Amino acid sequence: IKLKQLSPEKNICIIEKGATVGSHILSGAVLESTALTELIPDWKTQGAPVHTPVSAEKFLFLRKKNHINIPHWILPKELTNKGNHIISLSQLCVWLGEHAERLGVDIFPATAAKKILFDNNNCVIGIQTGELGLSKNNEPKSNHTPGFNIYAKHTLLAEGCRGFLTEQVIKHYQLRQNKSVQSYGLGVKELWEVDPSQHKPGLVQHTAGWPLDSNTYGGSFIYHMDNNKVAVGFVTALDYRNPYLNPFNEMQRFKLHPTISPLFKDARRLCFGARALNEGGLQALPKLVFPGGALLGCAAGMLNVAKIKGIHNAIRSGILAAQCLAHSEPGLTQYESLLRASSIYRELKQSRNFRQYFRLGLTSGTLLAGIDLK
Repeated sequence: IKLKQLSPEKNICIIEKGATVGSHILSGAVLESTALTELIPDWKTQGAPVHTPVSAEKFLFLRKKNHINIPHWILPKELTNKGNHIISLSQLCVWLGEHAERLGVDIFPATAAKKILFDNNNCVIGIQTGELGLSKNNEPKSNHTPGFNIYAKHTLLAEGCRGFLTEQVIKHYQLRQNKSVQSYGLGVKELWEVDPSQHKPGLVQHTAGWPLDSNTYGGSFIYHMDNNKVAVGFVTALDYRNPYLNPFNEMQRFKLHPTISPLFKDARRLCFGARALNEGGLQALPKLVFPGGALLGCAAGMLNVAKIKGIHNAIRSGILAAQCLAHSEPGLTQYESLLRASSIYRELKQSRNFRQYFRLGLTSGTLLAGIDLK
C-alpha cells in the first residue's frame, strides 16, 4: 500500500497461500493504531474494521483456586493499552487487501510460495510457487499442479514467525551470524461467542501464573471484541523444562480456573488454532537485508514481547521498506539503517532483556523486568 502511494507506476504482487486474504489469520488482537494512521490517515472514514476501543484492563496473577489483581500503577507502561483497539486481525487483513487492490496491487490467493529463486550472482530474483505439505508417509507431496516462477527486482518476505522461505534465506545468507539464537512461544487461540451477560466490549485481560509452574514463561489473554465475541489465547514459551508439558492442555486447564470458567458458561466456540511467536527480541533480530530483498515484521522477529504486540511494528517495517523502494537507488540498502532510527528499534531496545529475565524464574523475572521497564 505504501509503495503504491509513493510510486503508483511500480508493479507489485502479493503471494498469499490462504484461499482468500486473511483466511490463515486467527487472532483477536490489540492494535496500536498509530502505525495504521501512518499508512492510511483516514482509515476511520474509510471503514476500517477497527471500532472496539479498549475500555478496561485487568492483569491477574492466578493461583490454583483463586487470583490476585495486579494494580495498574505497578505495571510498566508497555502493559497498558490506553488508546488501543481490540480487532480481528483477519478482518483487518481483508480490509487492507481490498485497499491494496484498489491501488493496483496484484494479489494471488491460494498460491503457496515454495522456493526462492537465485541468479548466477547469488541474488534473489523471485520465487517459485507450488504445493506445500507432507504426504501420509511424511514425505514431501508430489507437485501435481506444476508451479510457476515469479521474477522480481525485489522480494520482500513477510511470512510471520518461522516463515518457510524466510528460514531458507536466513540459512542461505547466514543472516543470524553473530546474533542470539531465536526463542519461541506457542500461542493456542480460540474465538468464542459468549453469553451477553459475560460480554464486556473493550475489556482486555491478561494473566500470569497457574497453570504454568514458576520456571515456565507464559500466560493468557482474553479480549472482548464486538458482537459478543471473545478472543482467548494461552502462550507457552517453548523453552519449558518439563518434558510432559503440553501447551494445548495448559490452555484447556486455564479455562477451568474458577476465575475464568464463568466466561464459557453457555458459550460457543467458533474456531481455534495455534501460532508460533518470536520471543528473542532485539538480540535475536537477524540481518534484515539480503541480495534482492528484505525481511519484514515477524519474519525477522519484531514482536515486542513486553507489549505482547507486533502488528504495529510489522506495518511500520513495511512502510520503511516502501520508502526505500520508492527510489531506484539505493533501493533496500538503507532499510536497516532506517529501521534503527525508527520507533521499532527504540521499542525493541527498551524491552530487549524482558524475556531473558524470566529464565531466572517467575518471581525474579517479574521483579527485574518491571525495574528495567520503569
